[in-house]
Amino acid sequence: MTLAYSSSSFGAAPTVKTDLLNTAYLPALDLHLVDSSADQAAAKLLSPGRRRAFFMNAHCCNIRRRDPHYAEAVAGADILLPDGIGVELAAKFTGHSLTTNLNGTDFVPQLLQRAASMGKSVYLFGGRPGVADAAAARLVYDIPGLRIAGTRDGFSGAQDTRAVVADINESGADIVLVALGVPMQELWLHRNANDLTANLTLGVGALFDFLSGSVARAPEPVRAARMEWGWRLAMEPRRMARRYLTGNVSFLAHSGLAALRQKRLADVQQRGLDITVAVLALLMLSPLLLAAALAVRVDSGGPALFKQTRVGLNGKTFTMFKFRSMTANAETRRAEILHGSDRDGLCFKSRQDPRVTRVGRWLRRSSIDELPQLFNVLRGDMSIVGPRPALPCEVADYPPRALGRLQVKPGITGVWQVSGRASVGFKEMIEMDLSYIKARSLKLNLQLILRTFGAVVSGRGAY
Repeated sequence: MTLAYSSSSFGAAPTVKTDLLNTAYLPALDLHLVDSSADQAAAKLLSPGRRRAFFMNAHCCNIRRRDPHYAEAVAGADILLPDGIGVELAAKFTGHSLTTNLNGTDFVPQLLQRAASMGKSVYLFGGRPGVADAAAARLVYDIPGLRIAGTRDGFSGAQDTRAVVADINESGADIVLVALGVPMQELWLHRNANDLTANLTLGVGALFDFLSGSVARAPEPVRAARMEWGWRLAMEPRRMARRYLTGNVSFLAHSGLAALRQKRLADVQQRGLDITVAVLALLMLSPLLLAAALAVRVDSGGPALFKQTRVGLNGKTFTMFKFRSMTANAETRRAEILHGSDRDGLCFKSRQDPRVTRVGRWLRRSSIDELPQLFNVLRGDMSIVGPRPALPCEVADYPPRALGRLQVKPGITGVWQVSGRASVGFKEMIEMDLSYIKARSLKLNLQLILRTFGAVVSGRGAY
């Protein structure tokens, strides 16, 4: 496994790439969940090797907290798939947005579609008598070429575990879907993991009921609104009330408190400092901002503001604002002058960049071109103090150590800015940023803000 980027001190999830699959650690849930597209997840699940996969939703997480045997089964799974809006919200509590909601009812048919194209077979185990057969018939109808290795109900057909395992193994199934409900299906798979010969085993909950038509799914608009849980509650209020009302409240409260515990005092202090400094600076410097905007327009025409995509916290991109210091067509001319960089490493910087305008040179020399980023600070994209935000093309070429810069929000000023800016090489900048991230505190941030005034006056490295 290779670390894609490290954990944020704001509690956000570090993403880890394992072959075809990204997984993210969510501190609010204390779980590593898949953080990839459905196609990537299906490709990984069907790749060579044996693996056991479970879906994790709010209900599963609630059971895991109180049932140590189920928790052990979850810990023994090879892959955990995020299922439902509750898990998405828990991820966002710590600043992470999962790539896709991989709920089993939608994802498993997609997985089996790929499996059919690979000539793989599937065994369906669980549900009331006749339900697995009906679900298998529906799958064959929807996915031509899918091979059903066998079916078995989860009532009388599940009483003799040895017979069930023997039947599954004799079928030669490549994939086994177990629908005994949470937590029974996960416990059954965990206990029989060493005896089952199929390469892929999954706990799939109520999937067979939906496929067979025993339980109706919510209409498409309700699913699109992420309210399928509300539909199921309306259809089966007595059975689902405890799970979706009491259970969801308990889940959100627990994950919210867990997320709050992940936040350090320094994080709260930094956000307070960001808002205070940004608001005061905008109020005090508004005449200067207006004058700079007018100077840009008079000098070279075109818009006063320059907007550019940059990479921020945990690799998420955002639109950064600056006063335009270059000609209006500067981005299209970047490739032709890349060879003239005066700076060591990945980040391009040229003292004689022909794209910089007359007013632009003054704006850069005085660092006034950076002042619109105060709006980025108020929006939460940036902090007053932090590593400078990089371009996506630069981050794509980062060595692994440099990805540590993405642990915190990028800043308007920081160690690099007060230590010579563009005269500092790329490797030195990375070490400065990593040292800052490790030691950052309210006191250090205030010191760097004060040192910024001296750096602006000296103009060292500003071009």
